Amino acid sequence: MTEKIGVLFLHAQEEFGADAAVHADLMRYLDRDRFEVHLACTAGNGHEEPLPLRIMRAIPDLRIRPTQFVPWVGKRGLSELLKVGPALPAVPKDFWDLRRYVTANRIRIVHSTDRPRNAVYGVLLGKVTGAKSIVHVHVKWSNAYSRAARWGVQHADAIFSISQYVTSTVIDMGRAAADVYTVPNAIDATRWDPATDGASFRSEVGVPLDAPLLVSVSRLFSWKGQRELLQAFAVVRGEHPRTKLVIVGEDASGTDGGYVRELKALSNTLGVAEHVIFTGGRSDVARVMAACDVFTLPSFEEPFGLVFLEAMAMGKPVVAIANGGTPEVVEHGRSGLLSPAWDVPALAANISTLLRDPELRRSFGRHGRARVLEHFNAPRMARDAAQAYERVLGA
Repeated sequence: MTEKIGVLFLHAQEEFGADAAVHADLMRYLDRDRFEVHLACTAGNGHEEPLPLRIMRAIPDLRIRPTQFVPWVGKRGLSELLKVGPALPAVPKDFWDLRRYVTANRIRIVHSTDRPRNAVYGVLLGKVTGAKSIVHVHVKWSNAYSRAARWGVQHADAIFSISQYVTSTVIDMGRAAADVYTVPNAIDATRWDPATDGASFRSEVGVPLDAPLLVSVSRLFSWKGQRELLQAFAVVRGEHPRTKLVIVGEDASGTDGGYVRELKALSNTLGVAEHVIFTGGRSDVARVMAACDVFTLPSFEEPFGLVFLEAMAMGKPVVAIANGGTPEVVEHGRSGLLSPAWDVPALAANISTLLRDPELRRSFGRHGRARVLEHFNAPRMARDAAQAYERVLGA
């Protein structure tokens, strides 16, 4: 019997973002007949078990090693370092214990995200154990990222990228094309049911059942296009005066809520404030999407757009921007409508086109869900990753 390939995933941060969700699906769906799957996950610095550890414990047949990673304070400085100071003595010992874990379990692949700690740990573990290091890039790659993250991407044995667009940015930054494997993102479609009741959400936020409803879900910062969406919404209401807009997400601009205040002020200036609902972050995104007629996120140079897959899996048409990785996900004229970046009139026209044509919305929704089920499902993503692992080991 062929020996299984040991793969160790690294997760050092205490938050559970889109990159963690993708890696969790990889860990869940990698073929256990071919792979033995391990996870070194942050043990946290407090008394409560970190959220990623709680979530990932639910993945079947996953060997988890809670790990004390070096604290990452970034730009927060000495005061933040002092808060985690008591945990620092455990870090060097835990790194060498993790090295022994890799060796003892015959792990051949160390798979990390592009976040600085993960990338550096993955490359260093590969160098001291002989395992192959893979850094999984989830963003448009550029010099804007930290020196540590760029070092990890430059020195890893191979790079995984989430879209052809991201692959091109990694190559432009100096990695050889032969070292970069495009593994398009995917979702577990079983978690997204178009039959989900959306009426209760409409009732909760005061939107009548027969009112046209737009929904936008993302972290809130300028490149996600919420300003342009509000401007387009004001235009759309000229033709569809009963339309409402729900914006879901937390302010991620680093301005202590200043971006949300700016958006609310803009809504007021545009005369649409009473028709725009800001919900903050929510855990029931499927329920929110079930309530809408059109999903829209005019995000500029989106690396991929998992949220588009989620909307498509819910059978919803998508309105977005024709750049970045978005056109690889949303097929213009089949599952949604795409317009040029920053073109507010074109964005508004696309939204209005869908609001006035229920059959077109249904057609786009059917095609979008079928596309997710056929092309953007988590088992396919895991198969792509498995093939890439074997190519890396063969190389």
